[in-house]
Amino acid sequence: ADRYVDLAKGEADVALRSGDTEGELVGRKIADSIWAAYASRDYVNCNGAPTSIEELKTRPLIALDESLARHRLSAWLREIAPDAQFAARSDSVLGLVSAAKAGVGVAVLPIALGDAEPDLLRVLGPIPELTRAWRILAHPDARHLPRIAAFFDFVTSEADDLKPVLTG
Repeated sequence: ADRYVDLAKGEADVALRSGDTEGELVGRKIADSIWAAYASRDYVNCNGAPTSIEELKTRPLIALDESLARHRLSAWLREIAPDAQFAARSDSVLGLVSAAKAGVGVAVLPIALGDAEPDLLRVLGPIPELTRAWRILAHPDARHLPRIAAFFDFVTSEADDLKPVLTG
């Protein structure tokens, strides 16, 4: 079963995270997580594409559910479209992709995922307010262990090859 691994508690040696880092963890930036708005081809053919962030307020949006209310996407949508109608909600970004592909509305997604979907069109963005860094992280006590340092060095040396996967 999937479980959240907490580096701060010593449950894992290394993590890959996008966004703000938590307290004690240290690491290296390896790429950017860039987000944009997407809709299915069918949605755009029937409804047109939004032409501005302001127009998102009037569109059916696909958003993260309340369990992810603190996620930067959730906070940003509350800020730019506080009274928006939500066509679908999901507890995962992959759920947002699926709902967008189904044509129920507009979803804001990482471009690495959205651009990889032939049935989705990027309709707005990138959205600078949602950009965060992808980092490899470790607990400070583990960061300089030889195996962790070697892994960090390897990932850093391969960062250019990883950027298309992480950034899009």
